[in-house]
Amino acid sequence: MSSSSLNHTATMADKETMVPDAERKRALIGSAVGSTIEWYDYFLYGTMSSIIFAKQFFPSDNALVSQMLSLATFALAFLIRPIGGVIFSHIGDRIGRKKTLAMTLSMMGLSTVLMGLLPNYAQIGILAPILLTVLRLLQGLALGGEWGGGVLLAVEYSPRKKRGFYGAVPQTGAVLGLALGNIITSLLSASMSEEAFLSWGWRIPFVGSIVLVMVGMWIRNAVGETPSFKKIQASRSSAPIPIKQTLQFHWREVLIAIGAKVVETSTFFLYATFTISYMMDHGFARSTILNIVLICALIAFPCMLFFGHLSDKIGRKKVFIGGSIAFMLWIFPYFWLLDQKSVWAAALAVGVGLGIIWSSYGAMIGTLLAEAFPPDIRYTGMSLGYQIGAALVGGPMPLIATALIAYYSGSYVPVVIFLVLCALVSIVAVGVARDRSGLPLDE
Repeated sequence: MSSSSLNHTATMADKETMVPDAERKRALIGSAVGSTIEWYDYFLYGTMSSIIFAKQFFPSDNALVSQMLSLATFALAFLIRPIGGVIFSHIGDRIGRKKTLAMTLSMMGLSTVLMGLLPNYAQIGILAPILLTVLRLLQGLALGGEWGGGVLLAVEYSPRKKRGFYGAVPQTGAVLGLALGNIITSLLSASMSEEAFLSWGWRIPFVGSIVLVMVGMWIRNAVGETPSFKKIQASRSSAPIPIKQTLQFHWREVLIAIGAKVVETSTFFLYATFTISYMMDHGFARSTILNIVLICALIAFPCMLFFGHLSDKIGRKKVFIGGSIAFMLWIFPYFWLLDQKSVWAAALAVGVGLGIIWSSYGAMIGTLLAEAFPPDIRYTGMSLGYQIGAALVGGPMPLIATALIAYYSGSYVPVVIFLVLCALVSIVAVGVARDRSGLPLDE
């Protein structure tokens, strides 16, 4: 090895040791807790859009129309997430990750609490679905800015050889937030009558989220600004207009990020949202469905950490592409198992699909995108690609799948074809990306 290479390696080692382990751990915990709370609030709406909102806020003589309208509001938030990503990532790249995360967590918490206090259609008429939609859009704005900051809080504090593992931790917030929402909803559903739950019980998880937000703010307040952003401040090298530089010089990376996001977001909302309404239509009890999704989300937690660690050993691309191929092989058996109308078959379907296969590429997406952009526009670049991908496919996925099944007389084959195409898009996108596993993050 040349002397220059040795000096560079020594310099990188010196930079890593400058961050105390206790500070890294605080950042990792802050990233995970905040991400879990944000996703809890966000996914709670998805769960309730499948079982509550259709009747409470979008009543009609046609149950399918009510369900489609409810799922449409779920999808609308994804359309505004790129706007939230641009607004808050600009703040994050210019002012700091920490300040931005405080703003997004506060906005998400307030929107969720107000949803729980909102009168329904029977009480205030057409104003009810309008206000619900406005609050959902505010949730979308908040999450658009939160995701990138939460990932960077972990990745920019991570040791170089553990970046995949650190990046997987905030990604577990998605499954932990989903699990937390399902736990609370299942407990409430089991502890009160159906009439009470449909009337007022469903509001408790929304209003109660204020406690989680306060805890999240307290934990994140103890975390300092990330090392990468401190370097930007010290060198005064922040981008004047991050979105302009991103689109001018890093448009290729943005397109790759959009493509990578397609399989991750479409399949997550297959499992987390569409499957709930699909199984209810097939005669499963609501509590049974929620418990299945809950258990499988908990299975996904250690699996994501494992795949994050594995990516530090063999590279992000191999793990991501391998998981995408596994999904294409599993999607037909998945629907076949659900159609058996057996609890154990359904648990196997969701367990393998969400708990294991989705975890492989779900754990990778944050680190993969963070490594693709330089530090001065990293928040903007990764948020833009991630949120556009979610808007194009993730939010509309339950609506698209419901419409396809209705149009094709109950056949799930068109949904399978759609999802396989999503996986192929992501395989191509990640296939042409540069794998920066193990390389310095900011150089």
